[in-house]
Amino acid sequence: MSGESEFVKLVTIMKRLRQECPWDRKQTPQSLRQYILEEAYETVEAIDNEHWDELRKELGDLLLQVVFQAEIAEEQNIFSIEDVIHSINEKLVRRHPHVFGNVKVTNEQEVKDNWEQIKLNEEQRSSLLEGIPRNLSGLLRAQRIQEKAAQVGFDWADVKGVFAKIREESAELEEAIQEKSPEEIETEVGDLLFSLINLARFQKVNAEDALRKTINKFISRFQYIEHKLAEKNKSIYHTSLEEMDRLWEESKKFLT
Repeated sequence: MSGESEFVKLVTIMKRLRQECPWDRKQTPQSLRQYILEEAYETVEAIDNEHWDELRKELGDLLLQVVFQAEIAEEQNIFSIEDVIHSINEKLVRRHPHVFGNVKVTNEQEVKDNWEQIKLNEEQRSSLLEGIPRNLSGLLRAQRIQEKAAQVGFDWADVKGVFAKIREESAELEEAIQEKSPEEIETEVGDLLFSLINLARFQKVNAEDALRKTINKFISRFQYIEHKLAEKNKSIYHTSLEEMDRLWEESKKFLT
């Protein structure tokens, strides 16, 4: 069966579920928001783990959420799944004039700059920073904002300036902690994080991906400690910091 036929089948199944399944019939765009986020994160996790069979499944789950939202919209005569597809087809052609038109580009950065300029003109935004979703994670939103500002030259001249800013913010945070000012501590923590994200951007590192990998590494090493203590019938709640540190260092030999 062709991909197009399978897609039509999915849409047909969704229509029937909306008619005959009490749970599916009850859903609204608002009630489905959480599932869009969950499926997106599960898709990212499958990519990170290079679990390609899982990725196939998660992409299907993500596609289901698109079809689900479009079906609800069509029932209310707002738009259809065909409108959704038509919209993205038009956008891809319109925002790639170097492929579908006569615009010449020489590198990836020019492609990105053209995309943002076309986007700004199309949507008649008053600010270059509009359009970045507020629901993005703080790390990802900060990096996107910095990238957009950098496109018009509002950026550090080189990485030395970023390091200097990190040292400045670190000193200000230390001062706020010494003064025991909760409001200032929160502000300076935010400023320091923002500066660190700038450093990640300068090194072409996705801050969100970097932190997620570090979190996963921490979990693996901490679970190694738990596993080794369990082998000795010891409770982690009654284990000294020194022993946990020793097992943590030991875990580095076996875990990446």
